[in-house]
Amino acid sequence: MRIIPAIDIIEGKCVRLSKGDYNTKKIYNENPLEVAKSFQDHGIEHLHLVDLDGAKSSHIVNHKILEQIATKTKLKVDFGGGLKSDKDLEIAFESGANQITGGSIAVKNPEIFQSWLQKFGSEKIILGADAKNRKIAVSGWLEDSDKEIIPFIQNFEEKGVKYVICTDISKDGMLEGPSFQLYEEILSETKNINLIASGGISEFDELPKLAELGCEGVIIGKAIYENRISLKQLEEYILKF
Repeated sequence: MRIIPAIDIIEGKCVRLSKGDYNTKKIYNENPLEVAKSFQDHGIEHLHLVDLDGAKSSHIVNHKILEQIATKTKLKVDFGGGLKSDKDLEIAFESGANQITGGSIAVKNPEIFQSWLQKFGSEKIILGADAKNRKIAVSGWLEDSDKEIIPFIQNFEEKGVKYVICTDISKDGMLEGPSFQLYEEILSETKNINLIASGGISEFDELPKLAELGCEGVIIGKAIYENRISLKQLEEYILKF
């Protein structure tokens, strides 16, 4: 299972929110590149970079930070937050993104999302399936939709999606543990999805459980920043495999 730390960006700074609420913003570091380098120094190869300003304004904003991290580290970056147009994707990939995550766009304009899958291939495009009470939420989680999470994922699996990041919003940033049951259901109801668990990771012991369920990756945010899981522990876990 891939270990994927998260860096969320607001106004160029590394922050975390609770349950996606912008009013709960806590700044952890003024320098995201510094944070990314510390991940790399501990054997981490992947990074989940979220442009929270972009998510709010519906177009890419913090691509310069993506470019800095992509050019000054060897991390494979998946980038998301406010990607709505072909132009946004062009900028993200030109700035060094290895993959991009599309969430709201897949709900509000599935044709565009599908065209990205065809144009860039399923290895490059991740479906962001963020759920609140089993319904997909959009626009930086500021809006709810009527789409049930499992049929939503199944529908895009049929259209060629291979990678899905699933966040249970009620768990995100709360350090209360991830949605094991939801992930188990998704994996039993889909055939070929690489499921990346996100939200609620609170301690190291949860990681082997997610791997056992069959998650292909796990995104870890606040647990790292609040020193619940050390980079040393993650380094040892990576070295084992």
